Amino acid sequence: MTEATPVAFVLDGAEVAVPGDGRSLLDALRGLGVRSVKDGCSPQGQCGCCTVWVDGQPRVACVTPIARVAGRRITTVLGIDDGAEWAQRLCASGGSQCGFCTPGIVMRLAAIPEAQRSEPAVRQALLAHLCRCTGWNTVVEAACAPVDAAPRDMEAAARRAALEGGVPQVVGPEVALGEGGFATDTAPADALVALRRADGEWVAAASLAEARVAVGKVQGRRTTEPVRWPLQLPDGPWVRTLRTTWVDPAYLEPDAAWCVPGGEPVGPAGNGGAFGAKHASEVAGAARRLADQHGRPVLATYTREDVVRLGAKRPPIAAGVRADGTGVVRVVRTEGIAARIHSVAPQFEVEEVDVAGPPTDASVRGAGWVEAAVLLAPSDGWITAPNGARAHAEVHGDRSVHVRVRCGAPLDAVVLRSYCIGAAHMALGWVRHEGLSVGDEGVPLDLTIRSFGVLRAVDTPSIEVEIEPSDDEPVNGSDAVFAAVALAAWRAGGFTPQWPTMRT
Repeated sequence: MTEATPVAFVLDGAEVAVPGDGRSLLDALRGLGVRSVKDGCSPQGQCGCCTVWVDGQPRVACVTPIARVAGRRITTVLGIDDGAEWAQRLCASGGSQCGFCTPGIVMRLAAIPEAQRSEPAVRQALLAHLCRCTGWNTVVEAACAPVDAAPRDMEAAARRAALEGGVPQVVGPEVALGEGGFATDTAPADALVALRRADGEWVAAASLAEARVAVGKVQGRRTTEPVRWPLQLPDGPWVRTLRTTWVDPAYLEPDAAWCVPGGEPVGPAGNGGAFGAKHASEVAGAARRLADQHGRPVLATYTREDVVRLGAKRPPIAAGVRADGTGVVRVVRTEGIAARIHSVAPQFEVEEVDVAGPPTDASVRGAGWVEAAVLLAPSDGWITAPNGARAHAEVHGDRSVHVRVRCGAPLDAVVLRSYCIGAAHMALGWVRHEGLSVGDEGVPLDLTIRSFGVLRAVDTPSIEVEIEPSDDEPVNGSDAVFAAVALAAWRAGGFTPQWPTMRT
């Protein structure tokens, strides 16, 4: 088959043909207007967001050459008979938050015969996927438990999701099918696609494939270099110390924004706040500038490698606390970080240090104040966030986590529970496994999304959330849960002075 020969296949029951030009199945599907398949790892075959069926078997589309599907049946989440049921299940369990990963997850779960959908089988199947939002438990429930058809106030659910996610969010079954309104999905069909060159210049092309060639994209790899801790704490009469390393928020949707000439950019927080890590992303400015330059719509997007190199990280610290509750926090210089630390520990001395490394941002989930609150380690285990929310957690090895949270009126218990489970999952990973290898010149060496140590479904314990009812004004509760679970995990591990505690 030559590159000029069209490749024909059956897509969701309809015959289609695309140029046989060496593109991936993912690029071909998105070129045909299929937006349920997502490009999360760009393309490394590691996140599962682009999973489809090829002749009834799940396959990641981003690393499947289009030539291999000639004459075969391709099925997306919109082509399966029970897609609407899966969407309802995930919405009812809270198994979809931003919704970027769930269309691929649905394709994986729907391929498991119903009689074989046990919890162990489902968790094993999910090894092919990553989800940063939900903490897996709610996804497993959607596959294994009866659907709860109780009526819900979806407007209230969206309000709670916006509080927890930090940006307006859609809540509903359609989100699980990938219809959350991400920038790469809503960009005009005639938009140019722009990628960033290594020298910082943006290059616009007619398609994503052409843009990759134009910027000389090099596929990211996983390094064998160990994680390092960039800061040292001076000797002192410390009763407890903590050193953290570079941590990537590991959100699945790469930064993207589009703009029309003279307009306002759309994105990059399409249906999720990326845990605060897209706060200062450059893609919106790039989209606006390029749209004006070219006189037509432009979609500016990061590759996964760009996200790792340029996306905001949690600032590493080296800190110690004395018996009287005073202490010192050395932290990688980050605008606003001292105020975050002082919001819960005004008695701490903060020393900001210039360190070669990737960008950091105090907007990343709980940056600074969580570390300070955990260092103080209240004896009763209750953490109070700067917004007044309170949370308590108990971690029982690798088996289970119990969380209690007080954050005002719940608004929607399904959404609040889902976010709290996701926060617990993130906290466990942060304390025990997560870290980013950074070289001597400050450049990240781990350039694949599987490099970061995010907990897999098979490694995630049962997480029980107890919501304490209140008529108070609702506030974000999952950040307090994040801090409380981090404290509980650290305490359960004997206050090991370096995080991650189980990775070198």
